[in-house]
Amino acid sequence: MIRAAFLAALLCLALPLGAETQVPGNRAEIALGFAPVVKQAAPAVVNIYARRVVETRRNPFMDDPFFSEFFRGFGTPRSRVQNSLGSGVILSADGIVVSNYHVVGMATDIRVVTTDRREYAARVVLGDEEADLAILQLDEAEDLPFLTLRDSDHVEVGELALAIGNPFGVGQTVSSGIVSGLARTGLATGQARGYFIQTDAPINPGNSGGALIDVNGDLIGINTSILSRSGGSNGIGFAIPANLVAEFVEQARDGRDRFERPWAGMTGQPVDAGLAEGFGQVVPEGMVISDLHPSSPFADAGFAVGDVITRVDGQPVNTPAEMIFRMTVAGIGKQAQVTRLRGGDEDDITVAMISAPDDPPAREITLGDDTVLPGIAVAQANPAVIARLGLPLSTSGVVVTDTGPAGGRAGLRDGDVVLAINGTLVITSDDVRDLLTRPGRRLLIELDRRGKRVSLRFRL
Repeated sequence: MIRAAFLAALLCLALPLGAETQVPGNRAEIALGFAPVVKQAAPAVVNIYARRVVETRRNPFMDDPFFSEFFRGFGTPRSRVQNSLGSGVILSADGIVVSNYHVVGMATDIRVVTTDRREYAARVVLGDEEADLAILQLDEAEDLPFLTLRDSDHVEVGELALAIGNPFGVGQTVSSGIVSGLARTGLATGQARGYFIQTDAPINPGNSGGALIDVNGDLIGINTSILSRSGGSNGIGFAIPANLVAEFVEQARDGRDRFERPWAGMTGQPVDAGLAEGFGQVVPEGMVISDLHPSSPFADAGFAVGDVITRVDGQPVNTPAEMIFRMTVAGIGKQAQVTRLRGGDEDDITVAMISAPDDPPAREITLGDDTVLPGIAVAQANPAVIARLGLPLSTSGVVVTDTGPAGGRAGLRDGDVVLAINGTLVITSDDVRDLLTRPGRRLLIELDRRGKRVSLRFRL
């Protein structure tokens, strides 16, 4: 009886306010454990098998940590098939599925298998490596079971959570735990940088893309990574919040082929104890703006360097990663209420969630075969180019947007600012093309590489 009362109390505490799920009323109901929730949710979690063809080059220095960089791209190209195994979650009856980008990104063949062993071909309709999310569309799918997205802003630390996926390829598996933490930032999962829900529900390789659900069977996150030295679960797993998944689904249904985040046009840093005293804060909170682009929507709304942003749409913001997340879930083309602290006073200001403007025009061009470095793409720096390449807000001039094979071998990198070629200053994209069409017997390219001066010399 004591154990039954403890379990009943634990379930009651784990449920969010207003939830309709009933506490087990007798020993028979308690004995069921999570079985009713799993029976409802598990059919919407699928196994994903992806294949991609990758090209590799074998050279004698490829395993050398120093010389491999100099001989990248040399050697005989070989194609090989790379297989990946993961999980996914069905979000609509017509076959919209969400998974991790690292499971299905760049795949040439994707097969999705449901718990009742039905198999579907699938294609990626929207993917983003940075967020590590991908939206799939199953071919000829209808009347599929699916999970409902819960507002992840209402998830609380200590809630019971279940992870459903296909760990190590053994078959669909359910593990239980609690939500261990929220707003985990500063973490890197492959290429993903972001904002995560932490759980101690065991997550292992193969769980990627699977579901993290609450005791009502609603989706609160997509399992994406673990912190582990051995490769197995140590009780620290991370899931991408459902609110970000919802924005991906919305953009996929709108027909976008590339996920788009609102552009802040700013850089900032967390408010620490030292800064808090200067801002008159008793407890450090918020993010202080350290740089602001003139075209930023925050500049248009009246923000300035030195202002502190404490909340977006009522949710706390303490790091740049949290700021990006809050703007992203607000949605491109919409508005957000941003709380600003200035001179001890707080104000709520409406800020438009816009794309990085392509103004002035980038005039991006790709160099032809009549140049000494064919295939290189260059453009005039503007907010859109700066955002795409992750460049400093102060970047100006002509930027390398794609090195191509020739540029990569020559030592160029995406984001390099071309300052001069053979001593002639570069002002426009056309200057680069003209100067590389008839360079003479020697070639000197002077670059700015994120604040460092770089010179590349060649004899032709």
